[in-house]
Amino acid sequence: MGLIVVSNRVTVAGSGQTAAGGLAVALSEALRQVGGAWLGWSGDIRADDDSAEIREIESDGVRYLLVDLTEQDYTEYYTGFANRSLWPLMHYRIGLTEFSPGDFAGYKRVNANFARRLLAMAEPDDLIWVHDYHLMPLAHEVRQLGGGQRMGYFHHIPWPPAEVFSILPAARELLRAMMEYDVIGLQTAADRDHFCQCLIREADAAQISGSTFRIGGRDIRVMAIPIGIDADAYAKAAAESGDNPTVRDTIDSIGDRALMLGVDRLDYSKGVAQRMEAYAHFLETHPHRRTTIEYLQITPLSRADIPEYEQINQMVAETAGRINGSTGEPSWTPIRYVNKPFPREVLAGLYRAADVCLVTPMRDGMNLVAKEFVAAQDAANPGVLVLSRFAGAARQLSGAVIVNPYDKDAMAQAIERALAMPLPERRSRWRSMIKNVRRYDIAWWVATFLDALKARPPSMFDPH
Repeated sequence: MGLIVVSNRVTVAGSGQTAAGGLAVALSEALRQVGGAWLGWSGDIRADDDSAEIREIESDGVRYLLVDLTEQDYTEYYTGFANRSLWPLMHYRIGLTEFSPGDFAGYKRVNANFARRLLAMAEPDDLIWVHDYHLMPLAHEVRQLGGGQRMGYFHHIPWPPAEVFSILPAARELLRAMMEYDVIGLQTAADRDHFCQCLIREADAAQISGSTFRIGGRDIRVMAIPIGIDADAYAKAAAESGDNPTVRDTIDSIGDRALMLGVDRLDYSKGVAQRMEAYAHFLETHPHRRTTIEYLQITPLSRADIPEYEQINQMVAETAGRINGSTGEPSWTPIRYVNKPFPREVLAGLYRAADVCLVTPMRDGMNLVAKEFVAAQDAANPGVLVLSRFAGAARQLSGAVIVNPYDKDAMAQAIERALAMPLPERRSRWRSMIKNVRRYDIAWWVATFLDALKARPPSMFDPH
């Protein structure tokens, strides 16, 4: 029995790629631990030709199987239905949600193409683990082609309530397609409950136990399994980061000022502009902190060819520039805004050096930055995590300063609380969080999901 992971994008270990997203980092670590193959889009656009073969690369004990998309695939499946319909809807941004029947047809077409590629390489007893919203109907397409493998799906982003998800014209069709997986995992109990509510109300599924649902003679198990990180590896990288030139130069440039850090992929769900506005409000309401703190915001660009994301980039850059222009001094820049990704060893070192880390998305499935920051800390002198209540990580990291990112006053107060927090409290909060991060790490996440996928629900053995 082998494991095949399928996701929209593939990040090849040792290729020099910098993985900006938590999914890529987590899957790379998972496959290094258990071995197997990873199938997904290469990131390349090819001519409109279905004859292109899968490119195979082997690295660090993992087989990477790369598929190109056509320009039409990219436009309809990726920038269209995945990122203009599903992404905003899942993040409760109804006003940004668009639906095009043509894009939905392209989304299904690409999933069908992935299914054909998958079955061409899969053995009957392989386990297939599918990831995220780009591939929600993949199991249905595999079943249509006769594939009987055990298939699991993990949803990395939030799942909204039925009242929100039902806005999507394709809601019922997608949910019924997802019922052809054997196990479905979501980040939090709230996401799981929302999804189960959708199955009952929109897909006519019957709940036959607390976690098992039945439709059309098929049973699926729905679970809340929060994704983790390789905490020990991250702690090691942080401890060894002192000799990294980028880390050393950054720390030297900060001097005796406090370092406040934000690390987010550029997306409206991350609330970067709102965070900057809250920081400006903090400086206005706490004038004694002026020139004593520097805020470094690392925000790699994403989906730059989607107009909405170019608008976000422009808005965030303008916000940073306006605040620096109105608040800064010749010897002090309130916000350092950087638009490129950095490798793990650099980020780990910056996390370790930071006095405060702001992780304040408006809505997030988990947010692994929060866990990475905790893992990177020096136990003798840990920094403080300020964490949005709307990040999935808030359910596990109660030692953080939990904040509502929509409340500018509360954000300013949280920053002051973090900066003023005494060392004994910082240590106590960190100890509670690192215990959780280590216990529910990437190995636990992988083992928990795959154990569930290997096991058949008890109802399947019920002769009645």
